[in-house]
Parts: sequence; structure tokens; C-alpha cells
Amino acid sequence: MTSHRTGTDAPHTDPAAVTDRDVAVLTEQLGRVPRGLVAVAARCVCGRPLVVRTAPRLDDGTPFPTSYYLTCPPAVKAVSTLEAEKVMEGMNARLAQDVDLAARYRAAHEDYLSRRAELGAVPEIDGVSAGGMPTRVKCLHALLAHTLAVGEGVNPFGDETLHLLADVWSPTRCSC
Repeated sequence: MTSHRTGTDAPHTDPAAVTDRDVAVLTEQLGRVPRGLVAVAARCVCGRPLVVRTAPRLDDGTPFPTSYYLTCPPAVKAVSTLEAEKVMEGMNARLAQDVDLAARYRAAHEDYLSRRAELGAVPEIDGVSAGGMPTRVKCLHALLAHTLAVGEGVNPFGDETLHLLADVWSPTRCSC
């Protein structure tokens, strides 16, 4: 699998297509060249990447379970603040108590695995998704990336994270 597809820097006819400009922006956002880049899974209203989709196995052979990776620095910072405020503790407590929420979170885990399988099988990470799914909430960055990539209604904690950030960050307002 190649590291990334590049296209022209003309306006995006396929918003998931990775352009040379996207690679430059991602390198700036991450502070390094992106690894395993397959597509831009979500974009800011200004067109810059918010979330990338990565290969389940990096070019060097390393298994990489995080299919959706949040790259937008203001979003990363806002989510880090939620994590520092221990928002995940309350989410985990609710997950342990609410059978319906646990079922929806397990379905999000299955969705994540299914979408990653579209990119190839990697036995070493079979059954492993991201963000602590399906039994705990471990990384809000990964859960928000999932929501931004596939839309609301799939990952309950990704959706909740998006709503918790509404006053400080939103994919509908450019903060690049």
C-alpha cells in the first residue's frame, strides 16, 4: 500500500483525495511527515485537513490501529483540555451503567473495524479499534476523529466530544 495518493492542488473534486498541499499542511500540523496517509477523512470549512485516514499497516510494516487521526491543532488542543478536565471519567462511569450506551459504543467499535478492514487485514490488530472502544473511553482525540470522519450518529462519545467543544472549537468555524 502506498503512503498517500497525491492529486493536483486544484479545488477538490474528491474531498478525500490527498494533494501535495494537504501533505504540506499535515506536515505543518503534525510537526512531521504524515505516515500511512490514505485519505483526508474530514476537512475544515477552509479546506485544510481536520482528520486523516491512515493505513492499518505503515510502510515500514508496523501495525497501526488508528484509522482516523485528528490533525487540526486547535481541535487537538481543545480535546486535550477536555481530557485534562477528566471528562472521560464521567463517560466511563456512564458506559459501565448504561446498557444502551454500551451497545451503541460497541456498534461504533464494529463500525471502526469494518471501515479499517476496507484498507486491508492486519492480524496483529484484529479486533482492536481506537479510543478504548468498546469497553472504555481512553482517547477523545480518536473518538472525535471517528465522528468527524463518518458523521454524527455512529460514535456516541465522539458525538458527545464534538458537542462539548462547541463553544471553543467547531468543524463549522475555521480556526486554522
